[in-house]
Amino acid sequence: MDQEKISIAEAKKHFSSLIGQVAYGKKRILITKRGKPMARLVPATEPKTHLADVKGWLDNDDPFFDTINSIIRDREIHLPRVLRDQ
Repeated sequence: MDQEKISIAEAKKHFSSLIGQVAYGKKRILITKRGKPMARLVPATEPKTHLADVKGWLDNDDPFFDTINSIIRDREIHLPRVLRDQ
């Protein structure tokens, strides 16, 4: 699938056209800010890949998983600030 790079400023100017190109032209557009990737426009019909489906990216004993599990445990214990104020 074709991918084009475009700056945020250009994307704002031509957003409607870009959406059409992505939706009907099956194009992917990488939006950059000062040359760094910030977002990607992809067709809504494009198959979704979930991070959990990616295999071989990290070893099963990578410390990343301990960190994520700790964050999840903490969220079960602590209410987010927006919910505490209700």
